[in-house]
Amino acid sequence: MCNLELLSCLRQDKLIAICRGAEGESLLSLAAAIRDGGIRFIEVTFQQEREDCADLARRNIKALCGMPGIIPGAGTVLSPDQVRAAYEAGARYIVSPNTDPAVIAETKRLGLVSIPGALTPSEIMAAHNAGADLVKLFPTATMGLKYFKDLRAPLSHIGLVVTAGITLDNLGDYLKAGAFAAGISSPLCNKELMAAGDFAEITRRARAFRGIANPTVKA
Repeated sequence: MCNLELLSCLRQDKLIAICRGAEGESLLSLAAAIRDGGIRFIEVTFQQEREDCADLARRNIKALCGMPGIIPGAGTVLSPDQVRAAYEAGARYIVSPNTDPAVIAETKRLGLVSIPGALTPSEIMAAHNAGADLVKLFPTATMGLKYFKDLRAPLSHIGLVVTAGITLDNLGDYLKAGAFAAGISSPLCNKELMAAGDFAEITRRARAFRGIANPTVKA
C-alpha cells in the first residue's frame, strides 16, 4: 500500500485508535478487539518516560505488523531517531504531539505518512509547509468545536486529524465540521476494561465509533 492509498483508506475509515501504555500480550488483545470492531488504523505510542522507549516501541509495532487487518503507525514520535525506529519496525505513519521540521523531514525521507501535531493557525501552516501530509489538531476538545470550525474556514485545504477528548458524543460533530479523521484514545485503550479482560466491551465501543464514522459499512 503506497501513501496515497493509505491516505485514501484513512479518509474512508476516519478513525485511528491510539494505544497508549499497552504492550506485549495486552497490546495484542487490545488491537485484536479494536480491529474486530472495524478500526484498522492502530497507533502505538512511544512511552517517552521509559529508558527503553525506542526498543519497546519497536517490539510493539512489529507485533502489530504480524496481525492481519491492521495498519500500524507510531505516535508521540519526538525525534528523527524515533522515526527511524518506527520505520524499521514496520510503522506506516508517524504521529507527533508537536511540529518538528526535522521529524517531518525524516518521515518523508523514509516514505512514511507524516501527521505532526499543532494547535494554532501558524503552527498548522508551519507543519503543512514543512511537508506534513495531515496535521493533528491537539488537544482538540480542550479548544472545542467552535475553535475547530474557525480554523477550518481559512485552512480547509489542510486535512486535520482531531485528537484528545474525542468521544462517541462529539465525534460526529467534528466529522460533520470537516475533520479528515479522528484519533480515539482512552475510550478504546481503557485500562480498567483491559485489566478486567473485558475486550468484548472494547470491541463494542470500536464498533460504535465505526458506526458514527462510517454508518454505511458494517464492522
